Amino acid sequence: MVRLASLVVAAALLVGCGSGGDRVTVSAASSLAVVFGEMEAAFEAEHPGVDVVLNLGGSSSLAAQISAGADVDVFATADAAHLRGIATGTPFATNDMVVATPRGNPGGLAGIADFSDPALFLGLCAVGVPCGDLAREALHSAGIDPTIDTEEPDVRSLVTKLLAGELDGGIVYRTDLPGLTGIEIPPEHRTTARYEVAALTSEGEPFTAFVLSDAGRSILRAHGFGTP
Repeated sequence: MVRLASLVVAAALLVGCGSGGDRVTVSAASSLAVVFGEMEAAFEAEHPGVDVVLNLGGSSSLAAQISAGADVDVFATADAAHLRGIATGTPFATNDMVVATPRGNPGGLAGIADFSDPALFLGLCAVGVPCGDLAREALHSAGIDPTIDTEEPDVRSLVTKLLAGELDGGIVYRTDLPGLTGIEIPPEHRTTARYEVAALTSEGEPFTAFVLSDAGRSILRAHGFGTP
């Protein structure tokens, strides 16, 4: 089961108390919430007595937690840049960016060009968060000066507002489309997240190996991720 905790609570729990014993703490980008929840269950079934604890959030926030001393066994990020100075990661998944609207597209978006329309209520992830940086790369590539009404701390927050109909559109990962309407970004402007994972302790090595295994990649593909 995915255990979602606020970053503040997670940091308080993690800093100053090692994972230790049979607990494996995995800090993972929020876009991995569902797929890593399934990996958690599969890994625990194969390793009775091992408790995988998922700490989910924006990659930049997770990296800051680790740099501040949080005891984490595995770090999975949507941008390898957040592993710099922490560990050497291994690529394990890819995820294209797409325009997303509430189901049925009530705002009538036609594509990425509509992100310059001030009449629409639009959202992106914040600068420094992989989903936000990749969205801005796509907009810049398309020559669009966007009009953005909200910047969210991670993709789950952005998706939640889209699902609730609070936004006319946003740019999210392809794997976030269930429950939403997706509009493709033209291939020449499309950006892609390239995920990397690293074991930060010896206790994290078995879970990292599972993520990189055929079984782990099969789970990733079943949820719409590309694999290297």
